Amino acid sequence: MAATDSEEHIHRYLIIGAGPGGLQLSYFLQRAGADYLTLEREAAPGGFFNRYPRHRRLISLNKVHTGEKDREIQLRWDWNSLLDETSDLVFADYSRDYFPHADDLVRYLADFQREHALNVRFDTPVERVEKVGGRFAVHAGGRVFQAECLIVATGFGGPYIPDIPGIELAVGYEDMSIVGEDFTDKRVLIVGKGNSAFETAQAMLPYASIIHLASPSPVRLAWTTKHPGHVRGQYGALLDSYWFKTLHGVLECEVDRIWREDDRFKAAITYTLADGEQELLEYDAVLRCTGFTMNTGLFGASCRPELAPNGRIPAIRPDFQSTNVDGLYFAGTLMQARDFKRASSAFIDGFRYNLRSLAALLAERYDGVPLAGRSLPADPDLLTAAMLERANHSSALWTQFEYLSDVYVVDEEAGQVRHFVDLPEDYAVQRFADRSLCFTVTLRWGRRDYGDVFAIQRHPVPDRADECAFLHPVIRAWRNGEQVAERHLLEDLQARWRDPVRHVQPLRAFMAAQLGG
Repeated sequence: MAATDSEEHIHRYLIIGAGPGGLQLSYFLQRAGADYLTLEREAAPGGFFNRYPRHRRLISLNKVHTGEKDREIQLRWDWNSLLDETSDLVFADYSRDYFPHADDLVRYLADFQREHALNVRFDTPVERVEKVGGRFAVHAGGRVFQAECLIVATGFGGPYIPDIPGIELAVGYEDMSIVGEDFTDKRVLIVGKGNSAFETAQAMLPYASIIHLASPSPVRLAWTTKHPGHVRGQYGALLDSYWFKTLHGVLECEVDRIWREDDRFKAAITYTLADGEQELLEYDAVLRCTGFTMNTGLFGASCRPELAPNGRIPAIRPDFQSTNVDGLYFAGTLMQARDFKRASSAFIDGFRYNLRSLAALLAERYDGVPLAGRSLPADPDLLTAAMLERANHSSALWTQFEYLSDVYVVDEEAGQVRHFVDLPEDYAVQRFADRSLCFTVTLRWGRRDYGDVFAIQRHPVPDRADECAFLHPVIRAWRNGEQVAERHLLEDLQARWRDPVRHVQPLRAFMAAQLGG
């Protein structure tokens, strides 16, 4: 008997958005044989990257030459490829540039969708989402699609516009000229101090007479914070110009008001690091580079998600589900609330692993597929070897540092351990809180208070491994959901934690103590 039109539009899973997040989850659901459909408003995948970044160079690294043949190790430095176990598609075949062109990513995403024949319905813009009787109803393209589970992978829906009187006079990042010569001999105020602001400033640096970047907080440099979303090194020319007295500058200030007088713009500012000093400045152009925000206008009152404290991204539980709407999940850059400004969930090289884990959690909840794991004897030597092998090989733990973890759940009576991979640490602790003993293994940075990050005093002694500055393994022991012990292992320049004295023996002693002998 043929399905009716309404039945054709009922699925277990609906994904909204065919950017890299939506495609990656589609891939995992398709491999699992799941009943899913992905809706995309544009005619091809990755529409965001047709427009952004405006100057077309990505900040995601493309390290083609790694000296490694193992694909899992290569992925540690491939920030643009999606996880793909069934084809030879890799982003390095689309660009050899260290900072690749955004058009190359668009081509790669289109080929990924075609190669895997992912179930994407293009030219289908979503107008409204409701939840009725435990099922989501998605109004799109003149039809209503229904699903038990809805995953939103739309990315950011539009620019974030700060509440500054007169900000409407500024030209937004989405509309501004990207031709540096258009700002020749002009005084330019750029509201914002992130990568988009520095990208914009760099293009006009040879031409503008004065460039000011303004925001209340100081510049956050990626090499200090260790977060790839903060200002990256390739934009350092503007900072050089600032300290070399060329009149360009970064201003820590509140922009109190912007207005126009004749053909000039006036900006009243209050410095945040100068005891409230105020100043009136004059410019020929004002640009807004303040980032993006999630579009919540799609959601009806029955399923409108709560937002994280910054108001720009959804608030999510440890399993990537909305904090207030059951069955509503988020994919791609919208998954970043729980590791905000720490790990890489805002970027392809981070959320691709989150999505592999999410696919497993969805299969467990909706399709009854148990979470995959392997059993090991509760033996200190075997567990030490297993933990170090994962730390040495996993690309997920490497890129999702301080967030994704391996979990070893101990059955002390049976003398067995159940090993699960790539789970958010907070999710794992919550899930196994009723177990008497479990271990989490993550890679973590050292302290954030070193001052000059290029002049750190090191102490290469195993008992002082908690003072390491670089990425290194950290093993935590938990009993009934409470952390009871922690062991850091010394950092290693080549990220190879195999040394018998520096790595193996300290971890083996820790495991023996926690396991009781």
